Amino acid sequence: MHPLVLHSLPPAPIDSSFPPTPKPYSTLSPLPHNSFATTIRELKTAKLHGFAASASPSNPKTKTQKQDDDYHTTLKALNSKGRFPRRSLGQHYMLNGSINEQLVGAADVKEGDVVLEIGPGTGSLTNVLVNVGAAVLAIEKDPYMAALVRERFANTNRVKVLQEDFTRCHIRSHMSLIMEGRSFVESQRAKVVANIPFNISTDVVKQLLPMGDMFSEVVLLLQEEAALRLVDPSLRSSEYRPINIFVNFYSDPEYKFKVPRTNFFPQPKVDAAVVAFRLKQALDYPRVSSTKSFFSMVNSAFNGKRKMLRKTLQHICPPTEIEAALSEVGFQTTSRPEELALEDFVKLHNLISKP
Repeated sequence: MHPLVLHSLPPAPIDSSFPPTPKPYSTLSPLPHNSFATTIRELKTAKLHGFAASASPSNPKTKTQKQDDDYHTTLKALNSKGRFPRRSLGQHYMLNGSINEQLVGAADVKEGDVVLEIGPGTGSLTNVLVNVGAAVLAIEKDPYMAALVRERFANTNRVKVLQEDFTRCHIRSHMSLIMEGRSFVESQRAKVVANIPFNISTDVVKQLLPMGDMFSEVVLLLQEEAALRLVDPSLRSSEYRPINIFVNFYSDPEYKFKVPRTNFFPQPKVDAAVVAFRLKQALDYPRVSSTKSFFSMVNSAFNGKRKMLRKTLQHICPPTEIEAALSEVGFQTTSRPEELALEDFVKLHNLISKP
């Protein structure tokens, strides 16, 4: 099986010694804690150093070398483009290579896999993906960071960088162009591995999870509170929302591990966590007559969360029919949305939805 070629440069062989066994969190050295102001001062005084891929184009047999991305190399990378972390873009750069390795391991990325990365930043996670033999499509909104990652991996054919806003790009079209040249069996799908800005996590989840025909795994580093809410919501709680129905409709989510805030630069105010979403394919979705009408019903149900379903759904059918449907599903006529799990909403929808 030949590795996917993203452009015309010769393929870079993979260092078989990579990845090393990740260190447990308890053995990791503490990372520096810096305020945003300190970040700016250090960036201004750091020397200018750019990243370059380690494989020489004149010697395609040269092994890719593992580069450790830490606090100081991150500063140098940012300074090489005259950049500061931008709060408006939610930029918090990972400083711990061991966590990047665990992130890639959570997706079980292997040589020859095609991986979508959202927000590569300085390319620290991209570097780990390349070293395990993946072909990476990296989507980066910041033009300066996109240029930095292109330069860093200019000597390998495993990385393609697109400077776009992921929440507005046509990711299916981009992935389709890449997947067309694959020689794998049709059942093999790409994967998503990304340390995404916390402020777009819901948008990313909503865009990717219905793409089970294209992706098998979506592994994201999210704000820990959001990770817990997406994976294990409790019925009858304020954290139970339509997004939970959406996530479980399209995937089987799993909380992987916590990532303390001290591993980022600049340090955010909250901890993070890694979640793996194993995407379902269309045949495995719950049976509803229309996904559009189903999620419209779910959203309507939660619009008045403390209101009874016979009130919030009366625009779909008369309250008496909703009460009858609730009784048939096994609930009281006074039930509220936070009492129903995914399968209950599916049954309710199929009883009250109009053909």
